[in-house]
Amino acid sequence: MTAEFLYRLFLQVWLPIALLVAAGGLWGRFRTEAPAAQLRMQLNRLVVDVFAPPLLFALSAQAVITWNLLTVPLIVAAGILASGGLLYLMLYRSPLGGNLARQTKAAILLAGMFGNILFMGYPTLTFLYGDQGGSYAAFADVLAGTPLLWTLGVWIATRLGHEGNHGASLFRTVLKLPPIWGFVLGFAVNFSGIDIAPLVTAAKFMGQATIPIMLFTLGLSIPWGDLKPCKQTAVAVAVKLAVGPLMAWGVAHLAFAPLGDAQYAAVIEISMPTMIMAASFADRFGLDVRAAALTAGWSSVMFMLTLPVWIMLLR
Repeated sequence: MTAEFLYRLFLQVWLPIALLVAAGGLWGRFRTEAPAAQLRMQLNRLVVDVFAPPLLFALSAQAVITWNLLTVPLIVAAGILASGGLLYLMLYRSPLGGNLARQTKAAILLAGMFGNILFMGYPTLTFLYGDQGGSYAAFADVLAGTPLLWTLGVWIATRLGHEGNHGASLFRTVLKLPPIWGFVLGFAVNFSGIDIAPLVTAAKFMGQATIPIMLFTLGLSIPWGDLKPCKQTAVAVAVKLAVGPLMAWGVAHLAFAPLGDAQYAAVIEISMPTMIMAASFADRFGLDVRAAALTAGWSSVMFMLTLPVWIMLLR
């Protein structure tokens, strides 16, 4: 890995991410006329309902779909499940969980499992692999991250996060998410062979707002005034950025050796920091919002250090 490569990585990936996250933090600090939590929720809804669907439509409509591409969500799903299983044992079946409330343990578990697959994965993988990298990110998010979050993730939030194990899994919620339908429609267009290049271009233009808004939202959610981590959040960050990707790398070697760009991209996706929606998801299901936001904040900061390490190992 050369100094020139790191310089380009800084300018094209780190710098815009850092500036957008910082802008969100400053907005929440100085523009107090709109509560940061309320603004975060509205921006999340705007992205999910308006901007993410056309982006995923464009990426799936123009993707060259091969078995190699489909290995990406398989490896990502395996990495999510492996990370979740390890954190469950540590938080619920070992002294590490200690006297933490169920809401806190579930929030940390979810924050350590689910990563920023699309919103940080997309710019990172497009930097590394060009347009094909965008397809890797889209397929990983829609065929692995999103379905697992809204099924297993909801089960964890409602069954492990509350006394009495109340609540029910929202499996049908997956079918009601606009990004899913944008992705499925793009798939249909792709397989139909219909030439709608102008529509794909327009959809991609609309979707360009997705990533900047979500990174700004991440800045709104981080508790900047209280960033002291507890040992449980530190462990979750370590699993998210180091142990989880290592397990995904092992799965990829066992199942798909020799590895190529697609499999390496999947491992990099598992090394992404905590999902941007961690605080909003915790708030929606009555979990510990601060614990989720704290894990997201520290994983996003440490990601700047761990990403070059994973790129060096995988390249």
